[in-house]
Amino acid sequence: MNPSIPEPLLAEFSRFDTCTIANAIESFGVRLRNEGFTDARVRCQTSLAGPMVGHAVTLRIRSGGPSMDGHRYFEGTTWWNAVLAQPAPRVVVIQDLDAGPAAGSFIGQVHAAILKVLGGVGLLTDGAVRDLPALAAAGFPVFAASVSVSHAYAHIVEWGGEIEVAGLKIRPGDWLHGDAHGVVSIPPSIGAGIPAAARRSLEREESILAACADPAVTPARLRAVLESMNPPARSGPS
Repeated sequence: MNPSIPEPLLAEFSRFDTCTIANAIESFGVRLRNEGFTDARVRCQTSLAGPMVGHAVTLRIRSGGPSMDGHRYFEGTTWWNAVLAQPAPRVVVIQDLDAGPAAGSFIGQVHAAILKVLGGVGLLTDGAVRDLPALAAAGFPVFAASVSVSHAYAHIVEWGGEIEVAGLKIRPGDWLHGDAHGVVSIPPSIGAGIPAAARRSLEREESILAACADPAVTPARLRAVLESMNPPARSGPS
């Protein structure tokens, strides 16, 4: 089980966009560069005042047909225990098990309000959402594959296990960071080093941008700037 994100790190993570966080993670070489983030199957459906940062809460739902026991999606609160089992702030992650586009939405204005009371700071799902203007006004970011006018037969079938949403494998308690670009998972083992690595990444980018903005820049000078940051790799045996 992952440790909770220390308060100082929460504040630090919120200072950076998700692309910079991804750059920082890459610098540690702890996972492949094509892993650990959502793909184009989901996108941010609401405006954001800042990055979404929190601990993952995992659910699996179906929306294309009624539940086996006949209960509707909003009946019962037992699944709240899975939300409260993770430390705040909490990002609810929902995998829709139906094949094809989601028939209905589990999360809309009402459930977003409930989740905020439960310490929720956002939603990630490969299913559908609705009530987008109300979600934006409430400051509840949602990352989803689609929108739906109805909740159809949306109902929870499982909570608390490992799931996969838009190519990202997620376990309860995983550290998630999301903005308009998508959602990335931060390995706790390198969490403490992420802020410094993110700042180094930004400093490197700023140096390149400053060189590009120099009226006197030439391709040769720009190449020299880049080479000073990235010494060429040796091409043969020593």
